[in-house]
Amino acid sequence: MTEQRYFHAQWSSRMAFILAASGSAIGLGNIWKFPYLAGENGGGAFVLVYLLCVAAIGIPIMMAETLLGRRGRQSPINTMLTLAEEAKASPDWHYAGWLGVISGFLILSYYSVIAGWATAYIFKINSALFEHINAAGSTRLFNEFKSSPVFVGLWHTLFMAATTLIASRGVSGGLERTTRFMMPALLLMLVALDFYAMNSGGFGQGVAFLFNPDFSKLTGAGVLAAMGQAFFSLGLGMGSIMVYGSYLPSHVSIARSTLVVAGADTAVALMAGLAIFPLVFANGLEPSMGPGLIFQTLPIAFGQMSGGWLFGMVFFSLVFFAAITSAVALIEPAVAFMTENLRLSRADAAIYSGIGCWFLGLASVFSFNIWSDVQMFGKTPFELVDMLTAEFMLPVGGVMVAVFAGWVMRREIAEQELELTDRRQFEIWYFLTRYVAPAGVAIIFLDAVGVL
Repeated sequence: MTEQRYFHAQWSSRMAFILAASGSAIGLGNIWKFPYLAGENGGGAFVLVYLLCVAAIGIPIMMAETLLGRRGRQSPINTMLTLAEEAKASPDWHYAGWLGVISGFLILSYYSVIAGWATAYIFKINSALFEHINAAGSTRLFNEFKSSPVFVGLWHTLFMAATTLIASRGVSGGLERTTRFMMPALLLMLVALDFYAMNSGGFGQGVAFLFNPDFSKLTGAGVLAAMGQAFFSLGLGMGSIMVYGSYLPSHVSIARSTLVVAGADTAVALMAGLAIFPLVFANGLEPSMGPGLIFQTLPIAFGQMSGGWLFGMVFFSLVFFAAITSAVALIEPAVAFMTENLRLSRADAAIYSGIGCWFLGLASVFSFNIWSDVQMFGKTPFELVDMLTAEFMLPVGGVMVAVFAGWVMRREIAEQELELTDRRQFEIWYFLTRYVAPAGVAIIFLDAVGVL
């Protein structure tokens, strides 16, 4: 069945898939969201819970999503329809694919806005604006930037144009070529920033903050935040991993590849923390600054250090590289669906998807300025889309993937796709996928809806 259902190009090698899937997972969630969540929730204890959740929830669901993608060999929507037919299950399972495609599309609409900020800061940090700046000055500059719909809209447009261009060039010419260059470059920049942080004077404090757990600082909300971040960071439930799995050659081990991707994603999050928190402590700043950590707090540190402008440029270039590889993965499920069902060329599908996402993203652009007083359910359009996707759509999509792989798909098919030589390894994955992962993700969802 697998080869007969194959409609798309394939990754040229296992390493190409690993780099692309790592690029999908490694994004703003690692470099922007993980550090500020760790800062808000006490550091080491949060990190420990996060790592446990990656192992028990994230990796099993990532393996499940990849094997579904490779088995179906199509976009998430058509894959779930095909696999439901194979399992003699209800065709309504294709709504799980729709949920992933729509989630990725919605996330990209606001993700592009935040990525646009980071892209703008590559150039802003190089100016004299941040030299010897204090907290009030940094906050003022950031707020002035956000308050301009023209500037924020411009950088959102440029970022979406770059994403659309890469997606239009196909699997080998666009996705694979981009990640082959950007992922090693991202790693080199992160290593350079870590070495820079080691000489900042606050490295010991940063290491202690990240790796010495103090459970008195961890609340129930912090545990749920760690669980949610583990899920969000790996890019699960967005259709990206499933569609990337559909391009995976049959001879490549899903289990080994997934472990490498999850390991790389986790390592980048920790390395980002080791680059950020020493600078925060060395300059007497607060680690619990929230979402503004990298846009308000770090520029103060860079502005007060010798050569800080250079490392500031490197840091925000790193954020851009991480964001663009994830953005391409977020738009890919929609592009794949349009090429399959509407018979469009890849270039046309990418352009239509990019324009739609750009237009939708204007609501997030305006949330910080001319629509700042427009609220639904007490939230701006930006906050509403973020909450809808991260707290509702992704957990529901993740549970559906786990339930389908663990309960609906025939066991022998899952064994065939995973090809684990040690039967105990398969039994561990099967148990985690059927029971632990769905329960963990369900807890995130129930907390979001206020049941817990």
